[in-house]
Amino acid sequence: MPRFAANLSLLFTELPYLDRFAAAADAGFSAVEILFPYDLAAKETRRALLANGLDLVLINAPPPNYTGGQPGYAAVPGGEARFQSDIRRVLRYAEVLKPRLIHIMSGYASGPQAMASFVRNLQWAADAAPDQQFTIEPLNPVSQPNYFLNDYALAAEVLDQVNRPNIGLQYDSFHAHMIHGNALDVWHQHHDRVVHAQIGAAPDRSEPGDGPTDFPSLFNAMDSCGYTGWVSAEYNPTTQRTEHSLGWLR
Repeated sequence: MPRFAANLSLLFTELPYLDRFAAAADAGFSAVEILFPYDLAAKETRRALLANGLDLVLINAPPPNYTGGQPGYAAVPGGEARFQSDIRRVLRYAEVLKPRLIHIMSGYASGPQAMASFVRNLQWAADAAPDQQFTIEPLNPVSQPNYFLNDYALAAEVLDQVNRPNIGLQYDSFHAHMIHGNALDVWHQHHDRVVHAQIGAAPDRSEPGDGPTDFPSLFNAMDSCGYTGWVSAEYNPTTQRTEHSLGWLR
């Protein structure tokens, strides 16, 4: 059975942020991911991780733009200087938080220039922090219209062009189904590039259970191919309390 982590940006949100760490540990998780941990000083999040014996699996980059700008722009032509500045800020957080992975968001763009910008920016990040592992993740066009990285074949092409050992693929069962119609098929086709996985049921990104994805078969496929990375529960619970949505985990 895979190793499961909890996404504290979506799970246990009925609790204040710093209380979610204890709730995740009490529910049996030994690792968590936090999409944007930039609202508090990094040392506060680090203290909560240590107090509850939790590993931090993943954070997102860049930090959110509170003035209403795009949540990612690595593929937006002309944004290289801002990208480098924000990645340096993310890496300062990472020095304290020690996440295993940093997910770099492509942003909203299209065409050959966007591809070239994305590849250059990813290469810069990989070379700037060779000991840090990064990921890229395709997001579906229903949830994220006009997002550049919107297909797993495109992600494979990007990784081939970037050609850096510390950048890999982030798989998400919800997005995989919404993009390609079958999350298990996407896993079979691309698992050799996956360094991190996330799960949520399509089409509403709820807890694993109802819906078209056969999660027991997906978990068996992960085991069968020798996947040893984390599988993060990244979904919107349909229950008032997150703990009541964890039947799939048992």
